[in-house]
Amino acid sequence: MLRSTPVTTKLPVIDLERAAPEVGSPADADRDALLAGLRAPRAWIAPKFFYDALGSTLFDAITELDEYYLTRTERAILRAREREIAAASGCDGGTLIDLGAGNGEKAASLFAALRPREYVAVDISVDYMHHSLEVLQRRFPGIVMTDIGADIARPLVLPAHIGRTRRLFFYPGSSIGNFVPDQAQRFLAGLGAHVDDTGALLIGVDLVKDAATLQAAYDDPLGVTAAFNLNVLRRVNRIIGSDFVLADWRHVAFFDAAHSRIEMHLEARRAVCVRWASGERRFAAGERIHTENSYKYPLEAFAALLGRAGLEQHACWTDERQWFAVVLARRSGARRRSDCGEPTPDDGGAADQKR
Repeated sequence: MLRSTPVTTKLPVIDLERAAPEVGSPADADRDALLAGLRAPRAWIAPKFFYDALGSTLFDAITELDEYYLTRTERAILRAREREIAAASGCDGGTLIDLGAGNGEKAASLFAALRPREYVAVDISVDYMHHSLEVLQRRFPGIVMTDIGADIARPLVLPAHIGRTRRLFFYPGSSIGNFVPDQAQRFLAGLGAHVDDTGALLIGVDLVKDAATLQAAYDDPLGVTAAFNLNVLRRVNRIIGSDFVLADWRHVAFFDAAHSRIEMHLEARRAVCVRWASGERRFAAGERIHTENSYKYPLEAFAALLGRAGLEQHACWTDERQWFAVVLARRSGARRRSDCGEPTPDDGGAADQKR
């Protein structure tokens, strides 16, 4: 997957989910994971299954909602602090690796400041990402671009041609909150193994705030988040051949203060029996399928998490309300540690209609 010259050249995709046949097919692994979750005493579906083409499009729509403050707050921080971020990272002119890239627009907003030689987009929604990267390549023909289809919850394997120095791993949107803390620690440690002393991690972190604001962000009155959550059942039906009926389920989201996380569930509206080729599961009315966690961190707790992963916080930037942080981390001992910078003036809560 090389630079498009001319820009009309189509980018091939590296799909690591279809590679490595010795460990079994990804389709089999996905099926096994879904069946294990549905057979568990408390049923669950991993959030990675949200992101088929429709799910990715619905998530883009979520980021435009007034209630979903995360994207526009993070965007405002990146826009206001892009030059500081580039200087602090020391990775300008290097390789920008965008984890959970989606349409790539967040990373693209940093291109002017970071001036990456190489941009690597990693996402599980391969077709959606590939189309988005072709659009980006036409806009930025001077940047070598690679798209990698992979589940980032698994150990990351980068192709040999990806530059090894001045790597900046970019993980925005507070997706780190989808991992339980022990998983987040292992994930961050794994990323740390991919950087040397010239590299860094740039991570979006949603901070603890009042429950009403948090719940509104995950249960909007327009019902876009509900559609996003329900769409996962369509994906499950395709993968395991089940017969979920979307009308039998409703979206539920709430803040669990004891665990400092938003939980999303699908709740049965009535008693239902869901069948697939090798079995079935009966759900009582009101029984739930757990589909997502989103952990919210105090700044000091996230710094401690980095430390347990063998990393150090070297800089961070927040909005005035302290709702969101963009954190720069390095391997422990790589360079001098610094604290959070001055807060970024927020946008007053008005939705930005351009992602």
